[in-house]
Amino acid sequence: MPGDGPTRPVTDMKIKNSLKALKGRHRDNRMVRRKGRIYIINKTAPRYKARQG
Repeated sequence: MPGDGPTRPVTDMKIKNSLKALKGRHRDNRMVRRKGRIYIINKTAPRYKARQG
């Protein structure tokens, strides 16, 4: 069946009013702006993902 291969763990994205404190939680955190929203992304530790909202 398609899609039965190895899967990545699903990490939920935190939704915060301010991302300033979250940016400093990990050294690989990057702040990006996409479609008018601000995101914190981290490719090495995806559990630090966050979105401003």
